[in-house]
Amino acid sequence: MRRLAYLVSQYPAVSHTFILREVRGLRALGFDVRVASVNSPDRPDEHLTTEEREEAARTFFVKRAGAARVLRAHLSTLWRDPRGWLRGLRCALDVGTDARRLLWGLFYFGEAVVVSDWMRREGLGHLHVHFGTAASTVALVASRVAPVTLSMTVHGPDEFYDAPGYRLEEKIEACDFVACIGTYARSQVMKLSSPSQWSKFEVSPLGVDPDLFVPPPPHAADGRFEVLCVGRLVPAKGQHVLLAAVERMARRGVPVLLRVAGDGPDRASLEGFVDAHGLRDHVVFEGAVNQDRVREFYARADAFALASFAEGIPVVLMEAMSMGIPCVSTCITGIPELIRDGIDGLLVPASDDEALADALERLASDRELRRGLGASARLRVRAKYDLGRNTHRLAEIYARRLDGDGVTRLPDPVRDEPTVSNGCLTVAKEVTTRKAA
Repeated sequence: MRRLAYLVSQYPAVSHTFILREVRGLRALGFDVRVASVNSPDRPDEHLTTEEREEAARTFFVKRAGAARVLRAHLSTLWRDPRGWLRGLRCALDVGTDARRLLWGLFYFGEAVVVSDWMRREGLGHLHVHFGTAASTVALVASRVAPVTLSMTVHGPDEFYDAPGYRLEEKIEACDFVACIGTYARSQVMKLSSPSQWSKFEVSPLGVDPDLFVPPPPHAADGRFEVLCVGRLVPAKGQHVLLAAVERMARRGVPVLLRVAGDGPDRASLEGFVDAHGLRDHVVFEGAVNQDRVREFYARADAFALASFAEGIPVVLMEAMSMGIPCVSTCITGIPELIRDGIDGLLVPASDDEALADALERLASDRELRRGLGASARLRVRAKYDLGRNTHRLAEIYARRLDGDGVTRLPDPVRDEPTVSNGCLTVAKEVTTRKAA
């Protein structure tokens, strides 16, 4: 059986649903995927979906480990491999002389030792992490502490804005392979690395289940053109530009309703804009919602809009397109890989609220255009961003990259474990025999 560890900053989480789908898809293909999450889920258990509760129940939460577990992990590592412990510490503190970065380095080191100890106990030899940001820093340090192999999925563009701060070049060199969600992401890691590293880069697109995100039956129109936007309320998503476009449409007499699903630090300023411009009859904020509720919003929408300034290749666009909803987004970064302008949707320049308003108004006034773009969008997703097909593609990458057949093997270990008893250090020898994978 192919065995992997996944490290995630927060799992389950609304914004990381694609990771949950990937993990469960790999398991369905015969992989034994164990997940460690640095932080607890982003919602209480009662607000999680059934799948999310199942995942939470089998996830190892690093920050829940407790002081005793953390101490045991560090003592065990020091006892078994003091050089590894020191390598990890040096790696974590190799951030210059900035006091704040040094402090964060110590936090990452503490978490990395717990992760590497958990992997050893679970018999896991390969660690995969999404995003080249903080969680991958923990993974990098863990790969210095223990003899584990490492891989990473890069999305962009956040990783690329502060590549030195995120130590992206060092992470690329440490990885056995790097999965890039599209050619834009691959181009950026190529720019940041030596050509000697380029053979590590694999294009591995994300995807959605087209049998789950299906076109809804026709719904009764209430006379308003309903636009949906799903995403975190953060500056990169450009929701202020979308609100400005809705204001333009309202001034032109277009009966538009924008439904915003998501939450985040920009919510107060977005609601302030709505109040200041008299848009309460045109904008509804739904807050953060689960996948089942989001599908209800998709089913009611006449169009989907994403006015982002920065993106990888948004899964929410894939979801809307799979449901046959015509999309308007910005022609930036990886989005044109997904949407061909005028074929699968409409693309406008980022920051141009007038062009965005014009594109949405064009959809509002042309039912046949909406139908044609929506039909083409669903075909595009089925052809290029089908979750099942792309999970198979990722599984093949693992099979090719890990020991040639995808199996990560560890030698049968003899563990000399230090334990803490009444504040004193004692030694317990444990011999564990594992069957070959």
